[in-house]
Amino acid sequence: MATIGYAQLPVPAGASAPAVVSALADLATAIDPHLVQHVEDLADRTATLSAAPQHTVAVADDGTTWIKTDGGTDTWATVWEPLPDWQNVTLASGYQTSGGYTPQARLIGKQVFLRGRIERVDGTVIVNNGVKIGAVPTSCIPQEQVGTYAATCSLAGDVVIGVGKFEVLEVGTSSTLGVAGDLTWWSQDGPTAGGVPWIGINGSYWTD
Repeated sequence: MATIGYAQLPVPAGASAPAVVSALADLATAIDPHLVQHVEDLADRTATLSAAPQHTVAVADDGTTWIKTDGGTDTWATVWEPLPDWQNVTLASGYQTSGGYTPQARLIGKQVFLRGRIERVDGTVIVNNGVKIGAVPTSCIPQEQVGTYAATCSLAGDVVIGVGKFEVLEVGTSSTLGVAGDLTWWSQDGPTAGGVPWIGINGSYWTD
């Protein structure tokens, strides 16, 4: 049977062309892998398209779009997905939200973004030499390396630099400050200041 187009679709030709029903079945079978497949969500995609050929495109009800990258396994690349909701960071005992800026985390792919401010419940300063101030959601825990980034803090009092270091402990590790997923703070002001009134957790790190 002759073919046509980039997809090499079968087209009956000649006086000995096949029967119409058979020809339509062949054409539909050839076209099907090139159609955009509609699914409800990831679970529906797995249930219905895990055996689909490579290059299959699937779109979920929320617009999430995938392309299958391996015909032999249920392996897909995400082309687009809606932004996930912010998740609240769990604050350690003695700490609370500062200035109405709720500490939150958002996981996009394998990157975590944090925002918000934290202060002591009793109004005292947050010490400089390393302290656990909270924990990120389970989905935001680094899997291989500690998540480290620089973040700002209040410049009130005798603080000079106004910048500190945050670390999010990774899976399989622990310290005197916490375990995997715990968010810890060190001020870069060192002994020049007794502590800071509030710290901003705004920053990002990778989970892989």
